[in-house]
Amino acid sequence: MSPEDRSLLTVTCYGHFMSHFNMLVFPAVLLPLSASFGMDMVDTLALSFWMYLLFGVTALPWGLLADKIGPRPLLALFHLGAGLCGLLAAFSVSDPFWFSFSLAGIGFFSGIYHPVGLGWIAKEIKNTSKGMAINGMFGNLGLASAPLVAGTVNYLWGATAVYVAVAMVNISGLIFLYFVKNGRQMPAAGKRIEDTKNSMAPFLVLLVCMMLGGIVYRAVSVTLPAYFELQNQSFYSAFLHLAGEFGSANVFATIITSSIYLVGMAGQYFGGKVGEKIDLGKGYLLFHLLTIPASIAMALTSNIPLVTVAMIHSFFLLGMQPIENTLVARLSPPGLHSTAYGLKFILTFGVGALSVSMVTGVKEAFGFNAVYLALAGVSSLLAATILLLNYYRKKTV
Repeated sequence: MSPEDRSLLTVTCYGHFMSHFNMLVFPAVLLPLSASFGMDMVDTLALSFWMYLLFGVTALPWGLLADKIGPRPLLALFHLGAGLCGLLAAFSVSDPFWFSFSLAGIGFFSGIYHPVGLGWIAKEIKNTSKGMAINGMFGNLGLASAPLVAGTVNYLWGATAVYVAVAMVNISGLIFLYFVKNGRQMPAAGKRIEDTKNSMAPFLVLLVCMMLGGIVYRAVSVTLPAYFELQNQSFYSAFLHLAGEFGSANVFATIITSSIYLVGMAGQYFGGKVGEKIDLGKGYLLFHLLTIPASIAMALTSNIPLVTVAMIHSFFLLGMQPIENTLVARLSPPGLHSTAYGLKFILTFGVGALSVSMVTGVKEAFGFNAVYLALAGVSSLLAATILLLNYYRKKTV
């Protein structure tokens, strides 16, 4: 890669890391915050609804704005805005209203990254596929590191320190952005390979698939640390024996959660290889089918068996992303690739935020374990929708 490509990837990879890091800090400190607010876990979880909703539904307008003013000022706004909202959250850990408002701001500004950062890579990185692959790994690194960093900082210094750290690392992105070298405009990436005879049916069905997948992804991401903390008591006792004074249930749960997302990174690499060797629709279906028994097992197990099946679930749930992104590129209408990705992130992260309400309702009515049985049901509906997608792909090619 040229120096310009490496410089641009430094900025976009850091941005991708931060966009996901910002979203996964809150679940890692959910139970400590519940104690701080004097609220039930379900009510505390509901404070994050607007953060996750705005993270997704703003993707399309941010992408449209980037086409008009360019990516650099918007990424600067992302880092500065999310950083200031993190600082506000740090001083609102005893006030549920202002804390929720701060989280909403973090989601609003973090929503800038995906349409803007990925668009910048597509326009200026010569080897676009390699650039996207590297960028995707940093997004998963953000997923993996947020629970560990947030849980550790919370244990040592408390929730206020967690969000001061969030503010600092977000604002640090301005330094990378200041030194980025101008790249070169490349032809639009993501050539269409599938000829769908001008039919929108496959793409529209794919949008439904991504919406259902977003519900599963968001529900797992917001519940996993707390679920591990509650379901891994025997495993935690062994950890406490080894860790001594440094051990706490929250630190333990966040370490396990981070390990789960690292396994998901391996799944993404594997998913990319599978997408090169077999039909994309078949690979997409296979990966989602394998999450169903894993989700059911998560509802029925605890301790080491729970961690094992959660790793399997993460491997395939995150591993399907390269396949899904390639399907978006191949099935999206000509000349509307950026719009298509904007729609994807609205459905994945925006509509997926509805899973917070689903989790709340299921947990209150049937218990925490039932959440993962419900997610197995959503994944089953998703698999059926993928069958419909593959039917339309064959019919229109």
